[in-house]
Amino acid sequence: MKITAIKPYAFWLGFRNVCLVKVETDEGIHGWGESGLSGRERAVVGAIEHFREFLIGRSATDIGALWQEMYRSQYFEGGRVLSAAISAIDIALHDLLGKALNQPVYQLLGGKQRDRIPLFITSTLPFGEAFVDDLLQKQSEGWPVIRATTGEHGRPDQTTEFDPRRSLASAAHWLTRAREQLGPETVLGIDYHHRLSVAETLSFCQRMPTGTLDFLEEPIRDESPAAYQALRQSVDIPLAIGEELTSKWAFAPYVNQNLTQFGRIDLCNAGGFTEAAKITAMCESQYIDMMPHNPLSPLCTAASVHYCAAIPNLAWLELSPYDGDMSEHERVFGTLPTLSDNHFTVSDAPGLGIDVDEAAIQSQTFNFWEPPRLIKPDGSYTNW
Repeated sequence: MKITAIKPYAFWLGFRNVCLVKVETDEGIHGWGESGLSGRERAVVGAIEHFREFLIGRSATDIGALWQEMYRSQYFEGGRVLSAAISAIDIALHDLLGKALNQPVYQLLGGKQRDRIPLFITSTLPFGEAFVDDLLQKQSEGWPVIRATTGEHGRPDQTTEFDPRRSLASAAHWLTRAREQLGPETVLGIDYHHRLSVAETLSFCQRMPTGTLDFLEEPIRDESPAAYQALRQSVDIPLAIGEELTSKWAFAPYVNQNLTQFGRIDLCNAGGFTEAAKITAMCESQYIDMMPHNPLSPLCTAASVHYCAAIPNLAWLELSPYDGDMSEHERVFGTLPTLSDNHFTVSDAPGLGIDVDEAAIQSQTFNFWEPPRLIKPDGSYTNW
């Protein structure tokens, strides 16, 4: 089964662009994948077009060998753009191989280890009484794992002030209040979206009673494992790190030095199923459970469900979109992942069990989009 075409599509869907890729074969079987490098989709399309030049005519079933060639075929190996492109193609190759064998993708990964995928839900409300009420409402709806955000998101293409010290003081106060109301059983965490320094993170953690948080996600950026090591030695809250990491080599110091307790792998950025399997095994060796990043389209969700079904060391999968609005997605995708009793059920359909209306996406436009620009009170730029 030879690859005959690789077609990248970057287009506007919902509130931002998505980047999908279709791989076609000479047997009429195709597969779909997705890249996760939001905000720089055109760069990923360019990388896919480079890979396409030597992938056409190759066997679509030699997935591991093609992964190695895509990764090693340029002098400058790795990087987020190239890894996102490799991820999309790798996911598409698994999708089409599953269809060719009439098997769900999880069977290609070793078979199903669970029938339902546990999830965590996210509250995006700013801190205050309404935030606590929202968490209590989610708890009453049966959600056992709830994640908070900073509640200060800004608006795309606009500049918003973000004061880390003011934010962490408010977050610590309201998370403490939330834990008092939720009780001890509900899992509670917060994603700080890389916005703090080590000192600010320490200050944040010191302001809350022990046991307030079950996980602290991405408080600082991931470029420096040494910075995370200093943080890990000083706080007793489990850390959830990994959505920015794009290979087993990037994950290695976080795993080998016990810097993270949850692996926030992003299947659409970390090399697809092929590389994710190696990262997951590495994490399993240190008793680290995976907590996949899943902020993209339903195709990413479908791929993540198959990944989660096949691995032994799973904590929870991220549920998106956070507002629950799937109307735009329903126009583009076929059968969406099924949510039942606050879990995703695992489909036994061949491949990923999801397809794309190619005619519908060909009529969609690409809109240049930038995330919100955050500045500190002194006017300096900071992380979104």
